[in-house]
Amino acid sequence: MEDRDGVLYVKNVEPPQPSQPQPAVASQPSSPPGEPDAAKTAAPYRDLIRAAAARHGLASELVEAVIRVESNFKARAVSSKGARGLMQLMPKTARLLGVRNVFDARQNIEGGARHLRNLVDLYNGNLTLALAAYNAGADAVARHGGIPPYAETRAYVARVLKLLQRTGLPVSAEAAEAQATLRAEPAAIEARTLYCYEAADGRAVYSNLPIDRLSSAVRAMLEGRE
Repeated sequence: MEDRDGVLYVKNVEPPQPSQPQPAVASQPSSPPGEPDAAKTAAPYRDLIRAAAARHGLASELVEAVIRVESNFKARAVSSKGARGLMQLMPKTARLLGVRNVFDARQNIEGGARHLRNLVDLYNGNLTLALAAYNAGADAVARHGGIPPYAETRAYVARVLKLLQRTGLPVSAEAAEAQATLRAEPAAIEARTLYCYEAADGRAVYSNLPIDRLSSAVRAMLEGRE
């Protein structure tokens, strides 16, 4: 399926035959973060985000940005690697954090915020390295002596920092330097990255766009509203 913006989506099911009616879903690009549509997706979780952020000494804008990039506020999101829930906790990490139900929004946000706080402390306040470790793991950051050269991780860090910049939240000198370094990379990174999403009916959908940049038509398809 080719969206109006030229993005190609590949599904593992045959397309409808010409005699079958096509779903009447408008193919509109999703609203950029910070616009009304994006704000609505965060609204049901905003109180939980603020409370967890306050408990762990984090800016609520940071926790919200991580959730938007991780799951785009899909409480039952599951990645191809097994990360689950709003803040995409791996089962082992969730157990270590005491999260019993990763699909419970309160538990997931609490565990994710605690995990992020631990990483910020581990890297002495270096937010860039903390975000890289949240995505790729602390072992990968240690092995590469900084942000790992993984396309997904570098794109992830760049997107979260960009969202923080849009909120007006001041970032450290290290984060600002990393953002400047990564600024020219997203287009090339996304061209090399293929994301796999599972629709409500079990279909697999592949796209070169991260979840927070999928169009409304594709989001509807994933949620079973097409």
